[in-house]
Amino acid sequence: MSRPRRTAVRRILMIAPTSFFLDYGCHVRILEEARALQDSGQQVRIVTYYLGRNWPGLDIVRSRPTPWRADYEVGSSRHKIAFDVLLFVRALQETLRWRPDVIHGHLHEGALIGAVIGRLRGIPSVFDFQGSLTGEMLDHGFIRKDSAAHTWWRRLEASIIEMPDAIVTSTTHGTVLVEQGFGRTESVHPLPDSVNLDFFCPTCLTPEARAAERAALGIPPERRVIVYLGLLADYQGVPQLLAALAQLRAQDVPVSCLVMGFPGVEAYSERAHAMGLTAQDVVFTGKIPYDRAPEYLALGDVAVAPKLSATERSGKILNYMAMGLPVVAYDTPVSREYLGSLGVYAAPLGDVTALAHALASVVADPSAAQALGERLRERADRHFSWARTGRQLMHIYQGLPGKDSV
Repeated sequence: MSRPRRTAVRRILMIAPTSFFLDYGCHVRILEEARALQDSGQQVRIVTYYLGRNWPGLDIVRSRPTPWRADYEVGSSRHKIAFDVLLFVRALQETLRWRPDVIHGHLHEGALIGAVIGRLRGIPSVFDFQGSLTGEMLDHGFIRKDSAAHTWWRRLEASIIEMPDAIVTSTTHGTVLVEQGFGRTESVHPLPDSVNLDFFCPTCLTPEARAAERAALGIPPERRVIVYLGLLADYQGVPQLLAALAQLRAQDVPVSCLVMGFPGVEAYSERAHAMGLTAQDVVFTGKIPYDRAPEYLALGDVAVAPKLSATERSGKILNYMAMGLPVVAYDTPVSREYLGSLGVYAAPLGDVTALAHALASVVADPSAAQALGERLRERADRHFSWARTGRQLMHIYQGLPGKDSV
């Protein structure tokens, strides 16, 4: 017997298989989705790992630490299976205690946990798909294409994709991937990342404060400033960015690059020095809290998003757009979805010279760069607001099957 259609949604249990909140990537999507739902009158509870930072106004419940050690940084770790088992236990406890109307699982692990608990308790579940698990493992070099491991992981991913009642994807490219790559065509909804335009505001610093902050960071006043905000990792294109900056230095292009992120600051700083880049050419700030990101981005004249994955989300691009910055990115479907015809693209993917050329072309014409940035902020306002995303998410919830009596 099919379940009845639902009449009301009041309580949403989000499952976040990560150390929420940290200042990057999927954490921002989880945060802003939860706040958008709260703003529309819903109750949201987030079940997450034991590590992470609490956020004012959010109802966050944490799993227990692993018995053998409590200070692991969660990531690509052999301990992650234990983290997820403990997360499953806590999510089940909260489901029994709080009786949510919808379970919203982020990432593949959260989707699997949410779908299993949903089936046990007769509660509809949603999978927040933010990129292909198999694709990311290929991009990061964990598995090789057409290997036995690739086949196994792809089958597992296909099984997880089939389990929830609905899927929302962080890009429209993700929707195509789910439908054409994995064959699921029912209840798949594009729900692209968005941005808080009141928070990410180009005028958050006065011209005087902007000049003072640049000087404090050792950036010469005559230089144009390129900004990068995000994780420091090879798959994010940081090595390509540093190599492109070395080319610009060799060509006497007057730029400084503000590299904001973590981890690996020391290693990348040493790599930059080995390329002949000085402390004025590239400034590593380390980790920047999310609530201070706008004031640091406001120091830039152009932003760069050199991510090497053709399938993963890249939410930093939306923050750049909201700040009114022209954006240089590799030419991928995800970049095109955000930037449209207003992006300054480098191709082919991973090409250092193409990236350097794209950056130089923007730096060479400040007036055109400013106008391009203004148009990008307008595009973000039209298509990528979290309030709009929250309304879309509620509409998807309302279309889910009703909760069984259990």
